Amino acid sequence: MRQLFPILILVCSAAACVGPARLCAQAPPVASQQSSSPGPAPGVKTEKASNQARVLIDQAIQALGGQTYLTIRDREQQGRVWSFHLGRPTGGGGLFWSFSEFPDKERIELTKDRDIVELFVANKGYEITYKGVHGQEKKDLDDYLRRRHYALDAVLRTWINEPGVILLFEGNAIAAQRPVLQVTVINSQNESVSLYFDADTHLPVKKSFEWRDPVDKQKNLEEEVYDNYRPVDGIMAPYNITRFFNGDMSNQRFLNNVTINQALDPAMFDPNSGYKPSLDDKNKREDKGRNKR
Repeated sequence: MRQLFPILILVCSAAACVGPARLCAQAPPVASQQSSSPGPAPGVKTEKASNQARVLIDQAIQALGGQTYLTIRDREQQGRVWSFHLGRPTGGGGLFWSFSEFPDKERIELTKDRDIVELFVANKGYEITYKGVHGQEKKDLDDYLRRRHYALDAVLRTWINEPGVILLFEGNAIAAQRPVLQVTVINSQNESVSLYFDADTHLPVKKSFEWRDPVDKQKNLEEEVYDNYRPVDGIMAPYNITRFFNGDMSNQRFLNNVTINQALDPAMFDPNSGYKPSLDDKNKREDKGRNKR
């Protein structure tokens, strides 16, 4: 029995090392594990990502028109708009005219007679028809104000200059079947927007943001894709704009004319002014837009 005891010890030792060789290998000394040079500190990485994001945003602003883009006072857009539900069109495309005065006024005239008006001034919304002036439904107004808050113009002209803003470079990506560079902008209220810039032209290709529904508490994703850029009075304007809601197409606009800084009539943004576009004014604006194309 005494002769068998050393043999049993050897057998048990061998059994303890059954399995991959790495399990039985001697662990390297602690000193050798710590000898590799440390990588950049987290703060350095964050600063580098912020600097890269700032460079891309500055390039995008320059591509859009630089200081001319940043100082646009007003803008008119005219074209056709299609609405969709769950990705399916809800009717034929309708004519529209949009008049914006930055930062918080917009008048949208619908139908060929321009006799249905949606008007937004500051945080109030109105619908004007032959029946008179009525306040916007709360849900419709909330949806509009949310889109305006997260609008591309608002992010590039306001958000990025606010105290406490965080800019992050997210790297290469694909958006609208194009190679893009992605940047995330986070404001001091912890609201974030992702921007996707064309890798060659630096123009914005897509914008996306998430928000939580106050009723069902579910997150929703809204995206906007920009295409068919054309020069307009020193800026580049997208003539095709498509919106998506939770992955489904929800709205599509094809513009015919875009004009900027034409000193819009203040009565356009007064719901009680009785303002109506005259045929002469309409023709002048449309001719002006065609001459610039």
